Amino acid sequence: VQLQASGGGLVQAGGSLRLSCAASGSIFSRDVWGWYRQAPGKQRELVATIPTGGITNYADSVKGRFTISRDNAKNTVYLQMNSLKPEGTAVYYCNAALYYGGSYHPQFSSWGQGTLVTVSS
Repeated sequence: VQLQASGGGLVQAGGSLRLSCAASGSIFSRDVWGWYRQAPGKQRELVATIPTGGITNYADSVKGRFTISRDNAKNTVYLQMNSLKPEGTAVYYCNAALYYGGSYHPQFSSWGQGTLVTVSS
């Protein structure tokens, strides 16, 4: 399993970034993909999910500001982040997502390096 996230960087509050995550071709056909983030000293959390077809979902903290999308031909999932806030500072990762027990769970134990997003106030 290879997951390569990119596009992070330093941005001022209110700014925008677009993250990309390329996945190995053999695994991208998984139904649902998600973006996760882990802020310093906190647990990793799910930010957004996107199925191959259907409705995207977002954490309340990013709803209306972030947009998840995917390009199946490129085996890539994206996260457009607008109106960034300092609390959005985290390492962002992608992973396939499985739904069970009433919530989504990451499918692969290998997360890749992630991409660091730093939002300054």
